[in-house]
Amino acid sequence: MALRPAEGAARAGVDARSAAPEHDGLENIQQKKIFKENMEKTQQSEEPCAADSVDSLMAEMPFVDTDIEDEHAMLATSELSIKKKRKRTTGREIEEGTERKKKKNKQCQPNYFISLPITNPKITGSIQAVQDAIVQKDQRLSKAMVRSGSLHVTMFVMHLSSEEEISIAVGALSDSKVFVDDLLKGKRVDLSFQGIDHFRNQVGFVNLAENDHTALLKEIAETMKKIFQEKGIMAGEERAFKPHLTFMKLSKSTELRKQVKKIDSSLYEDFKNHYFGDEILHRFDLCSMLKKKQPNGYYYCESSIVFGEKQAAEPDDAELVSLSKRLVENAVLKAVQQYLEETQNKSRQTDGSPAKTEEAASSSKNESDNDNSK
Repeated sequence: MALRPAEGAARAGVDARSAAPEHDGLENIQQKKIFKENMEKTQQSEEPCAADSVDSLMAEMPFVDTDIEDEHAMLATSELSIKKKRKRTTGREIEEGTERKKKKNKQCQPNYFISLPITNPKITGSIQAVQDAIVQKDQRLSKAMVRSGSLHVTMFVMHLSSEEEISIAVGALSDSKVFVDDLLKGKRVDLSFQGIDHFRNQVGFVNLAENDHTALLKEIAETMKKIFQEKGIMAGEERAFKPHLTFMKLSKSTELRKQVKKIDSSLYEDFKNHYFGDEILHRFDLCSMLKKKQPNGYYYCESSIVFGEKQAAEPDDAELVSLSKRLVENAVLKAVQQYLEETQNKSRQTDGSPAKTEEAASSSKNESDNDNSK
């Protein structure tokens, strides 16, 4: 039966509407397929770039090519690198980077230094008086005090990682003597210590008065540092050399640092302008921070150079030790020889040796002479 025009049109509209979803579904499937293929291609092309970006990010970290030369610079650099790393990376990358940083810091941490020993009894005695006064006011700070035998001025620090590098440093110190003598030109250098100051209330030290001799000491330090650097030793630090005599520091005791955050400057207020005395410049030592100290409290010394007026006037510590050893060795040798002689004499007397016979004959003769005299 033929459809009416109106019904045909309605039926055609229904068929068209039912066919439209099928067409739309096919288009959606094709679009999804194309989108998926594009995403896979994009990921493949972006993967190498991600790795490159991480590498470039790590290369920007401050610890990559940084050489640490002292504790303060090391700590500052460490804190800065950790802050930057937290901003740029997350999770595991932070932990791994921190571990690498700690390992590098440990490898580069200074373990040797050039020391100017303080030997004037007036200076050491005055410092002892200051230390006693501070401890009387705060007993906890007794752990922060530097022993009299350890008192010194640090010229510069360095890191020596092997016996070979220690040997090179010893040679550099020996080579420095000629240059130091040339700078001194035979003059006596008196280093005057006066007044007390501090570093961030963590370290207490005696100031070295500013004068021509102090300027000469700074020039000597710079000259020696260059000699070590020319030998391949990473010596010195970027900041300006400030010679000082440390007598108290919180870092000597971990337990103390938990109890005392800052040293109250009022504890040494009475000594802020005190004159401690003069030290004649006469010796530099290459000392270890880690090896066992000497009995008098001074650091383990690898080598020394001696110069100036004090060298001719009196022997240095090394010479005194050597002299003492020789005296002991001579005394022991003499005692051994005496013991051997006594043992040999006793042996001869026991065996009836010629020495004993001769002694007996001499005794008989004396008795005979006595009888005749009667």
